[in-house]
Order: sequence, then structure tokens, then C-alpha cells
Amino acid sequence: MDLYDNVLFIVLRTAQLVEKEVRYGETHLIDGKGFVVSIRHGASASYAEVRRRCERSPELLRLGESAIMYAILDFVGDHYFPIIDKITEELGVIENQIFSVLPAREKIERIYRLRAGLLDMRHAVSPMIEICNQLRRHDFAARSSAIRPYLRDVHDHVLLVDEAILDLRERLTAAFEASLLLSAARQNDIVKKLGSWAAILAVPAAIAGIYGMNFKYMPELEWSFGYPAALLLMLAICASLYYLFGRIAWL
Repeated sequence: MDLYDNVLFIVLRTAQLVEKEVRYGETHLIDGKGFVVSIRHGASASYAEVRRRCERSPELLRLGESAIMYAILDFVGDHYFPIIDKITEELGVIENQIFSVLPAREKIERIYRLRAGLLDMRHAVSPMIEICNQLRRHDFAARSSAIRPYLRDVHDHVLLVDEAILDLRERLTAAFEASLLLSAARQNDIVKKLGSWAAILAVPAAIAGIYGMNFKYMPELEWSFGYPAALLLMLAICASLYYLFGRIAWL
């Protein structure tokens, strides 16, 4: 916000949901004695609704150009809420899927995308808080002092949006950390299972390997039960290992 003689020049960041995608734009307000000029760039809803709302409120219009300025500020601020609601809804879906079998990479990608979207949203909201503060604190020639309660209302709405953004970022951070921890826990379980089966399969491999290194002293050559006994020994050791790994929850 800048002041040129008796004319206020205000730049607002606008945000709009377009086909489930958040798009940003700018609105330039030129507020002087007896006039308000708005110039829209990029994504922004039409201010025709602002005009109709002001025409339905003669008490507000008596405040002059300050009322128009307030109405546009309020309109821009109100359009932040649907975006916050959309992000909150998507975050709720992610939190419900944290303990599902959804691939960790996909979860992390969605969380990162939402965090980046919240950062863009904060860049749009934060300057508006400062604009409202300056308009409330200072007396400008183009602004009526009676508009202060209305500006306080806009300021409170924008603060709610800013607090919601901070809350969502904390929830996203918690979801991100939980996703990483669960992914690490699943990998640890897989390593345990692989290690358990490797230990079980190593027993018959070791016994068969020892048999393969000799021929003269193989028990079954002189003892008819030598071969079945070796198989039973392998089976017994493998079964014992399977039971042991099952007791310690590795299998």
C-alpha cells in the first residue's frame, strides 16, 4: 500500500479455485476523494457482486469511497476460505490414508504439493493483514474514520485464514513425519522377514553343502537311515528357527 498525495494505491493478491486448482492474481485499487478504481490481473472473481452488495446497503454507501474499498477487501478475503476448505478436505483424506497401503512416494508427493500450495496461499494472505493494519491505524484523506469497525472485521477474517494456514502446515508436517516413520517401519519388517527366511534356508544349504564336499564318508552309504535322518535334522532345525522367529514377531 502506498500513498500518493491524497490517493491510496493498494495491491491485493487474489486467489480463486478453478477446476480444483488454485490460481492467483492481483487487484490494484486506486482510492481517492470521490472515486475508487479497481484493476484486475489474473485469476479473480468479478466485482459485480461487490457493487450489488453495496447498492443493497445504503448505510454502508454513506461512508463513500471507503465503503467501496472495504467491500472489495472483504470480497477478496472471503474468497480465501473456499481454498482453505479445499486444502483441509484433501489433508483429511491424506490423514485417513496414512495407515493404508498407499505407496509412501505418492503420499509424500501429495503432502509436498499441499505444503507448496499453502506457502503460495500465505504469500497472498500475509500482505493483506498488513494492509488492514495500516488502514486501521492511520488517517488517510480518502478514508472515513467510520470505516474502522468494518476494516476490523476484514482483518479478523484474514487473520483466521492465516491461522488456518499455519495449522494446516503443522498438520501436514505431522502427516509427513508419520508417513516417513511408517515407511521405515514397513521396510524394517520386510528386512526382518527376509533375514528370518535367509537364516532358515541357510540350514539345509549348509548341511547339503557339507555333503557335497565329500562322498566317502556319507552316512547313507553304510547306514540305510542316514539320508532320512539328515532330512529330519534339516526339518527340525528349520522348524525350530521358524518357531523362534515367530515368537519374536519377525515372521
